Amino acid sequence: MDSIFHEKQEGSLCAQHCLNNLLQGEYFTPVDLSSIAHQLDEEERMRMAEGGMASEEYRTFLQQPSGNMDDSGFFSIQVISNALKVWGLEIILFNSREYQSLMINPIGLT
Repeated sequence: MDSIFHEKQEGSLCAQHCLNNLLQGEYFTPVDLSSIAHQLDEEERMRMAEGGMASEEYRTFLQQPSGNMDDSGFFSIQVISNALKVWGLEIILFNSREYQSLMINPIGLT
């Protein structure tokens, strides 16, 4: 590696800059992350519809803005996680059992 890639922060696109800096290249754009967010929104809409499209919960859900992105450049942890899956990477949550086992044996990755 000749140099370390650093994508300068622009606006509130923290997820994009975090991913690109982690992966050491310009791999994700706001459009890419928005596409992932829309896919997650659609999956959530389909799951909510399973409870009945006439239900109050479903109608309330449809009126809510996306929890996966907003106009400020925010993207949810689920968007970041799905973006990393493209590279065969996964997020290990700090409070998960998997993380706890890594703290016991940090070299013995499973």
